[in-house]
Amino acid sequence: MYEDTTAVMLRLLRGPDGDPARVLVTGWFSFQDGEATAGDVLAERHASDALTAAGIRHDTAWSRGFRPGALSLETVRPEAYDTLLFVCGPVHGPQVAALHARFGACRRLAAGVSVVDPADPAATGFHEIVARDGTPAPARHDLAATATIGPLPPVAGVVLTHGQGEYGARRRHEEVNTRITAWLAGKDCARVQADTRLAVDDWRLCTTAEQFLALLRRFDLVVTTRLHGLVLALRTGTPVIAVDPVAGGAKVSAQARAVHWPALVDAGELSEQLLDRWWRWALSEPGRTAAARHATR
Repeated sequence: MYEDTTAVMLRLLRGPDGDPARVLVTGWFSFQDGEATAGDVLAERHASDALTAAGIRHDTAWSRGFRPGALSLETVRPEAYDTLLFVCGPVHGPQVAALHARFGACRRLAAGVSVVDPADPAATGFHEIVARDGTPAPARHDLAATATIGPLPPVAGVVLTHGQGEYGARRRHEEVNTRITAWLAGKDCARVQADTRLAVDDWRLCTTAEQFLALLRRFDLVVTTRLHGLVLALRTGTPVIAVDPVAGGAKVSAQARAVHWPALVDAGELSEQLLDRWWRWALSEPGRTAAARHATR
């Protein structure tokens, strides 16, 4: 009978002596110079939820670069655990191998992982491996595929300008961009940087105006310091927060007034409170309706 990854993981965790006393959940998201991908984090969530549902006490070690202040491999006490669980990613390389030395007194299990080289000490150091690929056993589903997720946040297109030297001493571009991006970093949203510049020799840029419009149309809102970020977002019916990076206002402000678009912020009045106000409005029904009216012009 085929067992899914989670069922096999729990069965092996329990071992011959019953449930473990305490499990430390680790992965590439635990290493200081590793990385935390969306798949890694969802795999950890799936494993953690499964352990909780099974009544197994556990903690998770996070990279201090990703979650400052959380339990980390640098601060954890190996003697506090009898089992180490490694989830997601390849069981390969010196960082994974070092776990076996440090947690030598623990029973060590890997689940939902890729086995690149079965002879690698990183792989041979585990007592049990529930692989998603790389072994003779049938491929198993990735743990991230069935992890619990919350409501999906809005997608924000970010269209910023960095040049415009013609404005001389009135330029506030660097300061405005720094404040906007710092504010956006604290918003629960998916941020997508977009550039109005077209090119035929750079796959990251759109080649035609229609391609750029197609991109804008798929955003829930746009935050921009560019005139055409404002104009073209409204052309697609996408709400936009326009910030004029020129002291006293220039073409962004003039265009917002020309089309009677209210979500305009002057460089001299830029604040998180004002940005938050327009953010709420842009994502509200009145904001979406106002943008839709521009698309039908």
